[in-house]
Amino acid sequence: MKFKLLSSVILACSLTGTLSKAQQVDFSFMNNTLPLEERVELLVSQMTLEEKISQMTNVSAAIPRLNVPSYDWWSEALHGVARNGKATIFPQAIAMGATFDPQLINKVATVISDEARAKYNIAQAMNNHSRYAGLTFWSPTVNIYRDPRYGRGQESYTEDPFLMSKIGVAFTRGLQGNDPNYIKVAACAKHFAMHSGPEHNKLSFDVKPTIQDLNETYFPAFKALVTEAKVEGVMAAYNMVYGKPSCISDFLLQETLRKNWKFDGYITTDCGAIYGAAGKQGYAKSTVEAAAMALKAGTNLNCGQEFKTLKEAVAKGLVTEQEIGDRLKQLLKTRFRLGMFDQDQSKNPYKNYGIEKIHTPESVALTREVAQKSIVLLKNRNNILPLSKNIKVPYVTGPFANSNDMLIASYYGVSSSLVTVMEGITDAVSNGTSLEYRSGVLPFCQNPNPKNYGPNVAEMADVTICVVGITADLEGEGVDAIASAEEGDRLSLKLPESQISYINQLIEKKGKKPFILVVASGSPVTLEGIEEHCDAILQIWYPGEQGGHAVADVLFGNVSPTGHLPITFPKSEKQLPPYETYNMKGRTYRYMTEEPAYPFGFGLTYSKSEFSNLKIGNTKLKKDNSLNITVDVANAGNYDIDEVVQLYVCPKDTTGGLPINSLKAFERVSLKKGEKKTIQLSVEPEQLKFVDVKGQNTWFKGDYSIVVGNAAPGDLSVRLGAAVPQKAMIQLK
Repeated sequence: MKFKLLSSVILACSLTGTLSKAQQVDFSFMNNTLPLEERVELLVSQMTLEEKISQMTNVSAAIPRLNVPSYDWWSEALHGVARNGKATIFPQAIAMGATFDPQLINKVATVISDEARAKYNIAQAMNNHSRYAGLTFWSPTVNIYRDPRYGRGQESYTEDPFLMSKIGVAFTRGLQGNDPNYIKVAACAKHFAMHSGPEHNKLSFDVKPTIQDLNETYFPAFKALVTEAKVEGVMAAYNMVYGKPSCISDFLLQETLRKNWKFDGYITTDCGAIYGAAGKQGYAKSTVEAAAMALKAGTNLNCGQEFKTLKEAVAKGLVTEQEIGDRLKQLLKTRFRLGMFDQDQSKNPYKNYGIEKIHTPESVALTREVAQKSIVLLKNRNNILPLSKNIKVPYVTGPFANSNDMLIASYYGVSSSLVTVMEGITDAVSNGTSLEYRSGVLPFCQNPNPKNYGPNVAEMADVTICVVGITADLEGEGVDAIASAEEGDRLSLKLPESQISYINQLIEKKGKKPFILVVASGSPVTLEGIEEHCDAILQIWYPGEQGGHAVADVLFGNVSPTGHLPITFPKSEKQLPPYETYNMKGRTYRYMTEEPAYPFGFGLTYSKSEFSNLKIGNTKLKKDNSLNITVDVANAGNYDIDEVVQLYVCPKDTTGGLPINSLKAFERVSLKKGEKKTIQLSVEPEQLKFVDVKGQNTWFKGDYSIVVGNAAPGDLSVRLGAAVPQKAMIQLK
């Protein structure tokens, strides 16, 4: 027999101040032994139209008579709990992609969600219901990093849909936890489905990709998060797709998410997107009409104020109260799954999380580990690295050598443990070392001091370590990136001229002494005219609060660099197709025919990896057959390393729009010096399919090359120092 909570009687006053008829409120929706659907129905059925509408914007109002507290749905957790006080700051998302380590990123997200629950519990106790203090996090970003000029590419993991899916699923599962009855925090996949530039007209442009590109490149990660990770939320992008704003698209929200992928979470707009549908996009005649269209298409939550016009939309016959109630029921499922309406909290495993979960020594150690594993060694001439900790006169310079802003990227938290590169190196070297430091130059403009003595120090130093790059001030979201002419997107992939000039001065002064370039950025930085003068180049991304220690750990050999590029580094923007074209032809390693500066998947270590003895279980595969391989990988050098074993499937015939190369399996493996391991990799039959021109997953019969190594296939990878890959042929029958 179902237990039923005692109902309350609440006397409501009319607008005239007189008492209305007694209204009975049934609080049994707080009984967490009842089925979820029944509880949601009980709550929504007792709301007035005005109350229903009040719950459907990101700032949801309190309903005191129903014991519903106010709630703001907008929180961020891209690489740590953001904009909500003290929290562990992990490396930016693009750096997480460079680890090629889903298990590690799952640990990161688990720590983030632990801190989020703890901060929420503490905030609730002090009646703090403000923005960013909730449990619904609008992360992760799984838009394909299709063009390196995109300012928000740093928020994404990679240009590859398979790697994106693996990292994204791991991150989502870490956020939401594994309790069968409660989600720890609610993740949200954004921005569905093709918000990857350009920033400057994101509220007006119309994306019309081929149906092949849509299903081969843009959809896979979102589908994986919905079907595998059971992500709780999906955010529709700003832009239009096939002529309709994303938040109004039946094709995206109903046909794809709800019908095809069986999505059972909530759908939110990006902030101000409904207003844009009636504004810059000009799709709707008014905000009221746009709000009604978004609701009918499947949107549950409006980030903004536009859903407040739904009462007017009902009056005009544009929507019904039943439709509003149905969308609200789906939305409120999330708050119920988070345990927000449970009278009995005893079964909630997260109810007692507190300050002991926030910024722990273990979380600080983890962010340092992630930064270490994300750093990509692009060049190491004559094995100049690692440096000796007893080096006599190292010179640390550059605009970001002592920068906290460089560490934290976009969507960041607050930490008292930020460690700059200069501070990390200071901790790493011997106390007898005469360490020199000058910033040398301003990051984005010429140094106003014509008598810059910074370059002169390089003449006296035993080694110059120059930290350059860009920050979220130059690349980022819209007007937040104040230094960019394109609202956060990059016009050029080169370093700012002030930095190029300073590097050239240092190169002139250093003579034959080693020159180490450390590059911080969330996107490729081209080094034409500079690369040949560098003895070593490290790509450190935006490495989080322990970035300085991690960089020093790599420079001085505490760990070997083991990161691999999750995106292709072109030689210049001249190699790229037009920015606003969403056709994948010529984009990313999968479709690019020109030789880049550095290929996808590339990254050196302080050792030498050797691949051998590739064996394939069955070289002639039918539709129900998996591809199973074994390969030996050996550490033939003198340093312990992690290696990322990568398996690529390459069609012999790429007519019909098939990708040239596709990553289909990978594994990070630890190898002691002199150690050899046999690695097993498997590719499921569905993963061996490609999307045809009609958008269907298809088993393309024919010959395929299987390439297993530690970088994307191609002569360039080997010329730059990657291992010689193992190759074999298979046939799909």
